[in-house]
Amino acid sequence: MGLRKPEEYIKALSERSRRAEIYVLGEKVEDVTKHPFTLPAVKAFEWTYKAPWDPDFYDEEMGEHLAKAYSPFINEEVNRFNHIHQSPKDLAIKVKYFRKLSHKAGSCFQRCVGWDAINTISIISYDIDKWYEKKGEKPEHFEHFGTYYERFLKFLKYVQKEDIALAGVMTDAKGVRSLRPHQQPNKDVYVHVKEVRDDGIIVRGAKANITGVLASEEMIVMPTRAMTEADKDFAIAFAVPIDAEGVTLIVGRYTNDTRRFEDPNVDALPGVFPAEAIVVFDDVFVPWERVFMFREYQFAAELVEIFSSYHRQAYGGCKPGLADVIIGGTYHLAKQMGIANKCHIREKLTEMIFLAEAMHAGGLAAAWEGHKAASGTYYVDQMMANVTKQMVTRFPYEIARLSHDIAGGIIGTLPSYKDLIHEKIGKYLQEYLKCLPEYPAEWRHRVLRLLENLTLSVEFLIESVHGAGSPEAQRIWMRRFYPLEEMEDYALRLAGINPEEKPERKKQKEQ
Repeated sequence: MGLRKPEEYIKALSERSRRAEIYVLGEKVEDVTKHPFTLPAVKAFEWTYKAPWDPDFYDEEMGEHLAKAYSPFINEEVNRFNHIHQSPKDLAIKVKYFRKLSHKAGSCFQRCVGWDAINTISIISYDIDKWYEKKGEKPEHFEHFGTYYERFLKFLKYVQKEDIALAGVMTDAKGVRSLRPHQQPNKDVYVHVKEVRDDGIIVRGAKANITGVLASEEMIVMPTRAMTEADKDFAIAFAVPIDAEGVTLIVGRYTNDTRRFEDPNVDALPGVFPAEAIVVFDDVFVPWERVFMFREYQFAAELVEIFSSYHRQAYGGCKPGLADVIIGGTYHLAKQMGIANKCHIREKLTEMIFLAEAMHAGGLAAAWEGHKAASGTYYVDQMMANVTKQMVTRFPYEIARLSHDIAGGIIGTLPSYKDLIHEKIGKYLQEYLKCLPEYPAEWRHRVLRLLENLTLSVEFLIESVHGAGSPEAQRIWMRRFYPLEEMEDYALRLAGINPEEKPERKKQKEQ
């Protein structure tokens, strides 16, 4: 099959969610495709199934449809979100696709984490196999269940053929941040191996802030940090369905989330929102066929580094896309108020445009500077990916601030839509919310509400800071890998100084 229709995804998710343990506001959800709290997240995911059938996603410049790709693994067209990157062009299409998809959905569409996960496992599982091959040894479970990369390819083919909705599951609950996993007073704050069986492993623990998992069918679970030998039971990667026995999803809250229960729900615009959840693994069985890393702690740091870089590059697409919507809405409000041509408004809009384009440029740079890993999977330039995400930790806040500046204080105090259409008081709002007479008051109400929900959202602000690692994580990476000594040498040579005469270098030679 390779490509599912949106209605096929909805039907499959509905059936699976009925078997899963999913909780919202203290109550069990029977069907995430119908519950008003979870439906906006499903709608966001649904866009990734609409896009492959939409000719508007064909990109003339790239010469390809952004939402689908040819897979050499099953020799079919597949959903782009289940594709393994085959070139720098694929990596560039990713950020272009995300920007376009943000325009359509007006939301984080959540499926990128699973996409980054399969590309990461594609690289890491292959690298671990080669490491064992070089050592001339292999784990006992390889004999009966295949190597990690063989298992991954089998899983990948299933995902691609069935167009499975994947969630990437990385961030652990973490507990005491100053302690390593094995030092935690409660070991369950990190997902870990509890028991090893002939047919698989039993895992226990919890993952937090997991995007899109309630709208997914399968999860790829990965370690969240570098590990030592003492942490080896926490160095595991595997795939498991959301309805596996022992898995519980506890959905988090969002700003203005109860507006979804209102009828009409105009105050919940755009009506499509992502969702995060705490995922509990209470003695969950994982068959060996779905285990892609087992106690190879030496590769945990590399896995996190690869995944984080993929995911940090992704923000160069989705956040500029949401910024475009915010810029467009803000411009429209300025037109309604009759100030769009004023110099100070044009200057603020220009600044918002600059910030959006800078984020996007970073994502494209990370793509075109990418390279091929040993497995054949193409991988982003890590420095450019981290620079992109560092911009994303800051620029959305400034874009939101400028939007609030232009829109006015009413963006945070607007009466409800029910007031606007009320038979008695509605006439007042219809009169006093109107600016230029050619624009109905309802237009202003709807655009203000859209901007309020976007600019004050988790997806545009908090996620921009903490998604794919906190700001300090990117700064640590840049400091660690930027060739400061080499740059110093260039400067010294241009200044007429021999770098070999640097005191520390002379001291090294003497030793």
